[in-house]
Amino acid sequence: MIIGLLLWGAALGGGFIPTRNFVRRRLRFVDAAQKPSTPVVAGVVAAAAGITAAALPIITVPMGLLFGIGVGTGWASGQKAPPES
Repeated sequence: MIIGLLLWGAALGGGFIPTRNFVRRRLRFVDAAQKPSTPVVAGVVAAAAGITAAALPIITVPMGLLFGIGVGTGWASGQKAPPES
């Protein structure tokens, strides 16, 4: 049970942190990346990819959904955060 919770946290954090940093550093001047609907689209696409990966033995459908949530919230956080110097 503890290992499952750790894997779920890794799926959530693994979607959030890299996405936030990517949006903050690389996509700060891209107008399409700054639209309010973009985090939702990115989260849905990531969740679809995560659910597809649920065919693997260790990945489950809730982990795929958490990955999508992490990507969507990371994108939204990257839009609002000031760029790193």
